[in-house]
Amino acid sequence: MDVIDLAIDTIKKGKQALIFVNTKRSAESVAEKIRDEVIKKEIIKPLNKLSEKILNVLEKPTKQCEKLSKCIKYGIAFHHSGLLQKQKNIIEDNFRNNKIRIICCTPTLAYGVDLPAFRSIIRDLKRYTQHGLTYIPVLDYMQMSGRAGRPGKDEKGEAIAIAKTDEEKERIYERYIKGEPEKIQSKLAVEPVLRTYILSLIASDIVKNQNQLNNFFKKTFWAFQFKDTNKLKNIIQKMILLLNDFKFISIENNDFISADMINNNFNIEITRLGKRVAELYIDPLTANHIIKCIKKANKKTDDIAFIQMISHTLEMRPLLNIRSKEYDDIQEKSLEFDFLENEPNMYDIYYDDYLKSIKTALFFNDWINEIDEETLMEKYNIRPGEIRSKLDMADWLIYSSQEITKIIGKIDILTQLMKLRARLKYGIKQELLPLIKFKNIGRVRARLLYRNNIRNVKDVKNIPYEKLSRIVGKNIAKSMKEQVGIKI
Repeated sequence: MDVIDLAIDTIKKGKQALIFVNTKRSAESVAEKIRDEVIKKEIIKPLNKLSEKILNVLEKPTKQCEKLSKCIKYGIAFHHSGLLQKQKNIIEDNFRNNKIRIICCTPTLAYGVDLPAFRSIIRDLKRYTQHGLTYIPVLDYMQMSGRAGRPGKDEKGEAIAIAKTDEEKERIYERYIKGEPEKIQSKLAVEPVLRTYILSLIASDIVKNQNQLNNFFKKTFWAFQFKDTNKLKNIIQKMILLLNDFKFISIENNDFISADMINNNFNIEITRLGKRVAELYIDPLTANHIIKCIKKANKKTDDIAFIQMISHTLEMRPLLNIRSKEYDDIQEKSLEFDFLENEPNMYDIYYDDYLKSIKTALFFNDWINEIDEETLMEKYNIRPGEIRSKLDMADWLIYSSQEITKIIGKIDILTQLMKLRARLKYGIKQELLPLIKFKNIGRVRARLLYRNNIRNVKDVKNIPYEKLSRIVGKNIAKSMKEQVGIKI
């Protein structure tokens, strides 16, 4: 049986299934094919209210919203990182209450969401990586297959991996059914995590010198795995010296600190700047990058320069990929603006990453110039859920930039950063800033008000209630009037 037949068989049994595929596009495509088969066989009554609810999550539904709405109408859904959280919640809640029978999803659903089903159907046991199409880890297989079986509802669950040939069936059996799960690796070995963690330990006053820091890490799972104590000390020493160079910490006898001091003990203190960076919980490398950029900024700096600054950070990854046909265009765009960081040499290994940060910045720039989600999806291949995720990260990084700006004394650009943060949040041009202060006024209603010459608090006070009602509706008009102190 193929995936479609398995899905239909599951529905006919009155059961539910999760179907795991390796891409967002596949999740949508498989869901549509199952929906078409369900319509043809007339085995599910239409869920019109639920379909309408999922369609209207955004002020202006995208093609993806319409596609999802049409699937959910017949009890079928797709689920991936490109959906908005509200859409995911609706899907998950209605799967739990048995209204939605089939969810076609990427492996992310296997982690962190308690969503068991009678069947877990794993269509794709390979995914695209930097090494091409490769088999997924045994742990991932276990997570997905472990979704099969609902305690208290089913006596058993079925985990089904799809094989196209007998040879592939044998490979799957040997690799996954008989295979051992991979060893768990400590995340402390990753430099951004270690940098952040060391700074936090010092800022929290948990450690006050190098020996205390070394002793703390000796008790971690990372040290247990690493085993080489001297090399471990060397890595920690390297991080201490880096944080000292960034002026996030102060080391005793600072003038004499060097890399050969591995066996010496010295006191470490947090600086005011370092403490704030630790509280913001951003990678110290990111904080140093922001500091260097902000020191170059002034009142004439374009917003896109600040946007590119936050786009070229580890926190913002994955950055938007550049298709081969876009490469020259993005290079040309990089010459149009005065960015705050120096452009790497085009033969540098970091150059492609730099160009990706520019494409990501161009996406953000279109967003704050009120380009809608549908156009952004077509132009940048970024879905509404991914847009929201990127905007949340941008909000955090711009706020962090504001806080750093206060400490290093670049107050002249603080207002600009504050305005940019609001524009990123709502996706608006600067002229709409006075209007989005009102409750229930987003980018669409704010633009509608602006076109009708309502541009600030004074205009809202002066316009007759009846005229305002015709523009935004009675309830919103009443709310706006009451917010400026006028009772209706």
